[in-house]
Amino acid sequence: MGHIGLTPQSVHQLGGYYTHGKDISSAQRLMDAALSLEKAGAFAVVLECVTPEVSKEITSQLSIPTIGIGSGDEVDGQVLVTNDLLQLGAERPPKFCTPVANLHEVKKNLVQKYLNSFEEKSHEGHESLYH
Repeated sequence: MGHIGLTPQSVHQLGGYYTHGKDISSAQRLMDAALSLEKAGAFAVVLECVTPEVSKEITSQLSIPTIGIGSGDEVDGQVLVTNDLLQLGAERPPKFCTPVANLHEVKKNLVQKYLNSFEEKSHEGHESLYH
C-alpha cells in the first residue's frame, strides 16, 4: 500500500503539517507519485491531507483503490486515526477530524481522582498508602 501527501514519519522533512496539492507543481508531484506506486505494484494508495480536487483526479486516474484521510469524499474509501477521533492526546487532532469525545481530559480527570483518593487516605492518619 502506498502513502502520499502528508506522511507523518516525514512531516519534519516536508516542512510540517499542511494540505498537499494546493498548487499545480505539488498536484503534479502527487499524481506522478500515485501513478508510480501503482506501476510499482501497490494494491492501494493512501492520500493523506491532499486537496479534495487532487484526490478526485488521482482516484479517477488509478485502477487501484484510493483511501483518503482528510482528503475529501471523492476517494474509494476512508480511514481515520482512532486516537484523533477519540482525542486521546493533549493536542487538538488535525482540522479534518471532529473528535466524538475528549478522552484525554477523561483520562486526566480519572488519574487525578485516583491520586486524590490516596491523598485523602494519607490525611486520615494512615502510615502507608499500601497497607
